[in-house]
Amino acid sequence: MTAQPEPGPGQVLFEFVRHWSRRTAGEAAEQGRLVVVVEAVHSLAARTSPTINAVAHEIGIDQSGASRLVKDAVAAGYLELTSSPKDARRREVAVTVAGRRILRDAHRWQESVFQQLTDHWSAKQRDDFLRAMLDLVDRSHVLGEGGSGVDQSRVLAGGE
Repeated sequence: MTAQPEPGPGQVLFEFVRHWSRRTAGEAAEQGRLVVVVEAVHSLAARTSPTINAVAHEIGIDQSGASRLVKDAVAAGYLELTSSPKDARRREVAVTVAGRRILRDAHRWQESVFQQLTDHWSAKQRDDFLRAMLDLVDRSHVLGEGGSGVDQSRVLAGGE
């Protein structure tokens, strides 16, 4: 039997993301989906005018899925849809006071989980990790969807 090679850092990163994306079920999963869409709108607002299409693009889902998520978050009071001041036919999405509150609570929980996961790390290790992750986030925005410009269909088909 041949020993399997150690996974690379990209594979480990995506394994970690998959692991944490599956941690909830039922009502908690629905709340998690609402946090994802509110976080996407919050993040987009720092860079552009959030629209349904921009939210879909940010989350990596189709427009109809993003529309349903936004509709659910509007019904929960976390987001609001308004007409664009530049084009009345265009709908923009904004985070409400309740949406900012849910983000604050979600961020508090995220920091708590991170603290628990890294309680054996030094402050320098946590700071180094933060800087590396910020760099990855910045690069992901620069490189656009797909992360590296790699043709994902080729990757999924075993072509790269």
